[in-house]
This record gives sequence, structure tokens and C-alpha cells, in this order.
Amino acid sequence: MPKSPILVTGAAGFIGFAVTRRLLDEGYKVVGLDNLNSYYSPKLKKARLSELARHPKAKNFTFKKLDLANSKAVIKLALATKPSHIIHLAAQAGVRYGLINQVDYLNSNLIGHFTVLQACKALADAKAPIKHLLYASSSSVYGANAQPGKPTKPFAEADDVSRPVSLYAATKRADEMLTHAWAHQFGTPSSGLRFFTVYGPWGRPDMTPLMFTEALYKKQPIKLFNKGDLWRDFTYVDDIVEAILRLMPHAPAATPTPHTLYNLGNQNPVQMLSFIKTLEKVTGKKANLKLEGWPATEVYKTSASTAKLKKAVGWAPSTPLEVGLTRLNTWYQTWAKPKA
Repeated sequence: MPKSPILVTGAAGFIGFAVTRRLLDEGYKVVGLDNLNSYYSPKLKKARLSELARHPKAKNFTFKKLDLANSKAVIKLALATKPSHIIHLAAQAGVRYGLINQVDYLNSNLIGHFTVLQACKALADAKAPIKHLLYASSSSVYGANAQPGKPTKPFAEADDVSRPVSLYAATKRADEMLTHAWAHQFGTPSSGLRFFTVYGPWGRPDMTPLMFTEALYKKQPIKLFNKGDLWRDFTYVDDIVEAILRLMPHAPAATPTPHTLYNLGNQNPVQMLSFIKTLEKVTGKKANLKLEGWPATEVYKTSASTAKLKKAVGWAPSTPLEVGLTRLNTWYQTWAKPKA
């Protein structure tokens, strides 16, 4: 276990919070940063931070409110912290948001990501190089590789990713390419993590699992794009965290470039109509469905091949959808209770 802390960006976000909590469980020191923006309710982000403050090992956690676009401040923090690893999870998320708010993606996902790369170089120049940069990419980079009525196979890391269908996807692919070039030029050991539809307790309210759970309890209509014939590889957050921790000591070799990519998915895509039925079962609520068309930002099917990750660190997803949704539902009932 490294004596230096781990630097986690997006520590108040969904996956960042889960990763930070697990690192504290394992005895690591963590420095977390987040800008607490209002893309979704800062109330939830602050509640996650409050949960971390109640952790039995909370003394090992330091939080800094900081925007990655502020490169001088981020680099200064990195040099003061001298982390052994950086887990970069901060980003402007969501695909449909990019239809009306493009600049946020450029500031967060391109400039912010480049700031992290600059911080890695600054640490190396200061004779305190990190052991491994792990950063969030997305299954969305695979774009329109799957189409209705055509044979499909799970996405593999070597598949073509030259046709993104959303600005979010394009920025994530750009991050992968920037990091590869950076690793080649400056030797920063880096792994890009292509997440497939992560869900679970403390999840994002703009994502289907929590958004639909809330709609069921509030008896609100649920929009299903392409009349429910879209497929997603829902992956439980604890499985994602387990993969990240296993990968931490597994930095890519420097031959020829210390950069690699991994799929982190459940390997079991579910049609959205089937997903709704499972959610109805665990909540005991009946959905009011509103079947709609197919937005240009949405891909037909995401399906992960995780053979590369399993070979590297022996990881495989272990949480069935019904189990994960039951845990999400239990948390939601507590979270949604009116506070006295």
C-alpha cells in the first residue's frame, strides 16, 4: 500500500464517491477534488461528501473544491500532494445534455483532462512521478457499432471507435488519444476505463436507473426511446470499484507506449423493456410508459467484452441486475424520505 495519497478527481460524483469510500475502507489516504457543479443537484454531491466525512477512516480523506479548468491550482495541489496514483473521474457527463450545452464538455472533458495530464508531467519533472493514471472513458466511444436487425458482438477494445454519435463520446475518445500521445512522449503509465452504464446506490439522477426509480415512486411517466428497443449493459458500481482497485497496481508496460484501454461492463446487455419489468418487480410499483422515438444521441446497444480485463487482473462482474436494483431501491427509499 503506497504511503503517498491517491488523488481522485470527481470525488463527490457517483463513481468517484464509491471509489473514495472503498479506498478509505482499504486504509489508503485520499485527496479528492470536485467543482460541485450544478449539472445535477449539488445537494446529492454534498450528501456524498457528508457520508465520507462520517467514514470510520475519514481522517485519511481531504477534500478540495476545485475546477480542473484551473490548471495552475490543480498542478499546485498535485505537487503539494505528490500522489502515488491519480484516479481521474471528473467529467461533464451525459449525452443529451450536449445538444444544448456544448462548451461544458470542452472545458471539463478536454481542458480538464489535459490539466490532469499536465499535473502528471509536473510530478515527473519534480522527481515524484505517479505509478499509474487511471481515467474514465466511456462505452459511448463505440458509437453506432450496433444496429437493429444486424448481428452484434460484444464491444472489444480493439474495435473501431471512429464514429461517435454524441459530443460526449467524441470528447471521451479525444481523451483516449490525448493520453496515448502523452504517455508515448512523457512515459506516464495510463489506463483508460470504458465504463458501461454504471448504476447503484448514490447514483446519478440523470441516469436511467435512478431517474426511473424516482418516476415509479412519484407516479410520473417514463420515456422509453425507440419504444423500449434499446439495450444497455448495466454495470453495478461496486463491480466497477473492484476493477479499479485491482488495476491500480497493474500499470501498462512501457513497450512501446505505457497506455492501454479496458472495458468495464456487466457482459449482459438488457433491453429497456426488460429493465423496466425488473425495476417494477423490486419496487413493487407499476410503470406508466411513454414510448418515444430514437434520439440522434442514443446508440442502439452497448455490450462489453471484458476478456482483456479478466486476463489482466482476474476481474469479472458479479452483481446480477435484480440484486443491484434492489440495493438501489433500498437506498432510494432512505434518501427520498422527508427529512425531519
